[in-house]
Amino acid sequence: MYRTKPPRKKGVSIYRPFIFGSFAKLIDPSSRPSNINADHTHQWTIYVRPCPTHPDLSYFIKKISFKLHETYTNSLRTVEAPPFEVTETGWGEFEVQIKLYFVPEANEKPQTIWHHLKLHPYGEKAEEQREKKEPVVSECYEEVVFNEPVEALYDLLTSSGGPVGRGKGSKGSKQASMGGKKGGQEERVAELPFNGTYSQKEEGRELDRLGQAIKTVEIMVQEERKKLEEREKMLADLRSEEGTIAKAR
Repeated sequence: MYRTKPPRKKGVSIYRPFIFGSFAKLIDPSSRPSNINADHTHQWTIYVRPCPTHPDLSYFIKKISFKLHETYTNSLRTVEAPPFEVTETGWGEFEVQIKLYFVPEANEKPQTIWHHLKLHPYGEKAEEQREKKEPVVSECYEEVVFNEPVEALYDLLTSSGGPVGRGKGSKGSKQASMGGKKGGQEERVAELPFNGTYSQKEEGRELDRLGQAIKTVEIMVQEERKKLEEREKMLADLRSEEGTIAKAR
């Protein structure tokens, strides 16, 4: 017996923005809790939070799971109500898998995004941040896009207010709409500056820094290639000399 598929709103796309990221700070030795691992240097929180313009996520997100590094006890943490976050301590950075599960009315598969947990400051002001022992905040803006949602989800989303339109996503409320580079997905996230406000100017500066870094790497590769060619020539010359000596004998 075939199950009837629920009707969908043809030609309609609805998007809902959110922010995901992490907050990390050094553990103060003077107030260090006794139950923390002696090797751990930082306390951090990884989270999925609503944007100020859309202050609630729980009406369309049922739960969120955070897959931590396998060295953590119970590395798969599931949070079923806001705030959607996990707080831990540690000493190293790693990739965190974040999976969003939608409410049953959505009739949508879970969506996966990835976040690199940052414990240490990077960039132009990194040294200054280290000296001041400022917390390290790494946030990204993202949108989940529901293309042609089922009618129940459409009613749920529109009754809560918010935009109805094409948003920024590609076809369907698939993983490609969620961003990240895992599993062949298209990169769509934009990292936010420290103050948590999206800035095109900040994004432009970051792209300039990345461009400069790429040029530096290219120069280094050329230098290493040149060194390799010189070594190969020296090796060929040595082999030629050995062959000449062997013939003379």
